[in-house]
Amino acid sequence: MILAVGFLLHLQDPPPKAARSVHLWWTAPAGAVFYHEMTIVESTPGSYFMACGWNTGYFGIQELGKDEKIVLFSVWDPTKGDDPKVVPADRRVEVLKNDPAAKIGRFGGEGTGAQCKYPYLWKTGETCRFVIAASVEDKKTTYSAWFWRSDAKEWKALATFRALTGGSPLKGLYSFVEDFRRDGKSAQERRRAVYGNGWIRSAPGEWSPIVRARFTADATPLLSIDAGVADGAFMLATGGDVKNTTKLNGELMLPEARRAPPVDLPADLPKP
Repeated sequence: MILAVGFLLHLQDPPPKAARSVHLWWTAPAGAVFYHEMTIVESTPGSYFMACGWNTGYFGIQELGKDEKIVLFSVWDPTKGDDPKVVPADRRVEVLKNDPAAKIGRFGGEGTGAQCKYPYLWKTGETCRFVIAASVEDKKTTYSAWFWRSDAKEWKALATFRALTGGSPLKGLYSFVEDFRRDGKSAQERRRAVYGNGWIRSAPGEWSPIVRARFTADATPLLSIDAGVADGAFMLATGGDVKNTTKLNGELMLPEARRAPPVDLPADLPKP
């Protein structure tokens, strides 16, 4: 009888308002430079496709609304709490420089920190390229982000932030796809991205390819999620009628192939 009542109560639970967030955790050494390429296959307003994530920040692109898209680079303060106004000045992420077209501000609600919003109308099917560099300075780390503008055929230096990290390099690397619209309808819409040609450069200058990942998701009770490997790249999808083929916490690996690190990187990228 108790089981029956619990089942009936479960049936009455409202459906999730958002598609399930999905992640790929990359097997890679800690490093000083993280290079990644990402292609959006399917998108909808309220989507965040994150390409370069690490233990203190993330870097990717968002579709905010019709004809409103941005590149987003964020670094967290080394504090707890969600109110950016109460963080002491000496504990806040420092803004060292930024592109004039970028909007720099503080964020809260999921921890606190500094963020850079750069307007760019990226397109479905376009290969977006990202570089994040970390320079350790005693107990602080300076992070610089570059984004490849396909229309202008040039690297754009978006911003440089410095944060108290205890002297941490880039580590805990991951990527994700997220629905932040959360209006009920958004859970029924598909989001799909392909990740490839990922590399991490050590402080001495040695490049290592990213060829292995672990698939995870948040606790949203939806099965419309998937990850996989095809054509030498990783795939991540969520929402709508997406069919699950890879088990959560399952490992994915690219087939063995000769790989060469990128050579056309930003001219002002820090040298080893």
